Amino acid sequence: MNNNNNNVSHDGFTVTGSLLQSFPRTCIGDVTLLVAPLFPGPSLDKAWSDRCAELSRASCRLSQIGAQEALILLWGSFSAPEVLHLLRCLPSVSHSALPEFDKLLKLAVKRITNSSLTDTEWLQASLPIKDGGLGVRRMSSLALPAFLASAAGTALLQAEILADCNVPEDPYWKDSTAVVGIRK
Repeated sequence: MNNNNNNVSHDGFTVTGSLLQSFPRTCIGDVTLLVAPLFPGPSLDKAWSDRCAELSRASCRLSQIGAQEALILLWGSFSAPEVLHLLRCLPSVSHSALPEFDKLLKLAVKRITNSSLTDTEWLQASLPIKDGGLGVRRMSSLALPAFLASAAGTALLQAEILADCNVPEDPYWKDSTAVVGIRK
């Protein structure tokens, strides 16, 4: 988390214990765990903003090396691997930075290949290599499947951990599955 001695709670929650009241209050939207935001809010916005800034910086630097090496670095280090943890932790399908990240990826490919790309050519380039693309995947196409895979993959563990708790249905899971029509 951001600080070991913070009082993390929802805005409307009143902390009654004197020891807990002595800890500084941290807004729930600012909380992170292992660099990944736990809830939508400022920490998620900052994480996406940081990833966009890093990709923009990398894009400029990649254009200074050979095209094949630059493409491999973009594919293996600066695109999906760099943001997959964000996509898996919280649904980012509708986050405003996702189209910006994709735009920066497209710009990086254009710089590396020294060519202009129409939207159709960009769709082709963003396909996996086995399907005739460059393997530099658009994050907007990975956002929903990445989150759903993570949520489904941990569902049994969550159920075991929370077996004795009265936990409401996860609103992120509910909203995300409604998009693709999955039912329990």
